[in-house]
Amino acid sequence: MFDSPLSASAYEILAVAPDVDDDALRRAYRLRLRQTHPDTGGDAAVFVQVQRAWELIGTPEARAAYDRGHGFGDAAPSFAPDAPGWRPPSAPADTRPRARSFGHPGGWRRERYLTLMREWVGRGAPLENPYDPALVRTAPREVRRLLADALAEEATARIVGDLGMGYTVWHDVAADVREPDAKVDHIVLGPSGLYAVLSEDFGGPVRVRRGELIGESVGRGAPVASLVARTRAVARSARVKFSGALVVLPDDDIEAAIVELGKVRGLAVAVVSRSALSTVLRRGVAGAREIGGNELFDVRTRLQQTVRFV
Repeated sequence: MFDSPLSASAYEILAVAPDVDDDALRRAYRLRLRQTHPDTGGDAAVFVQVQRAWELIGTPEARAAYDRGHGFGDAAPSFAPDAPGWRPPSAPADTRPRARSFGHPGGWRRERYLTLMREWVGRGAPLENPYDPALVRTAPREVRRLLADALAEEATARIVGDLGMGYTVWHDVAADVREPDAKVDHIVLGPSGLYAVLSEDFGGPVRVRRGELIGESVGRGAPVASLVARTRAVARSARVKFSGALVVLPDDDIEAAIVELGKVRGLAVAVVSRSALSTVLRRGVAGAREIGGNELFDVRTRLQQTVRFV
């Protein structure tokens, strides 16, 4: 919840300054609980964030540890590609066959992030560590957003890679050659069907209303509509039919693990938490057509011949 480049600090969640005294911090916590409690009209996802923030800074010991580590100390998370702050610790070698994967997940957004970060820091001046948490937290939101989405795409790639040899995955697929940033983050083909996947991290709670994502952190964008449009563009180019489209969000940013939106322009769409993605891709989405037999091989061949990467 608090390790995203876009996430608010525990102090920001409780609407207090970092140097607030303990009594004022406690009063602010109680006030935020009342304001966000679902029984009084508050947002359930924000209510959970408030509780988590209190766990992090509610006692002098926890607060001291948080202040040392959150963004500035030795325990701060790192956003570098090979950093343990976002990559799971190494485990015993897994010899099970993995999904076949093509493309570089998060690659386009990481490159764009580095370019904009260098421009923001000093007009091409050497940048010692572009992933330093203290530096990242001070960057403009549009720059941090690129890094957050790159991390989200990389997290999804690790999940779909573990689906097994029955799946094929394409990352960073161009949806419109005229617009470099018009892409589908992931295309996943398996026994449950052919799915377009959008990996997002808005840095805050998200809700679903009338088939679209809303929330303060979402702004005026229309992620679901954009994903569906890009999916249809890829489908026309490759002459394939998608089973559905999925929007993947961090677990803490959506109240329900799986929210099925029904058909959007003829495409079954669902919003899923990151921890539920594997389950959804294995079982499929309600209303989505399955792909099997010779059709699966035909779809894979068509995509291999037509997919272009950003």
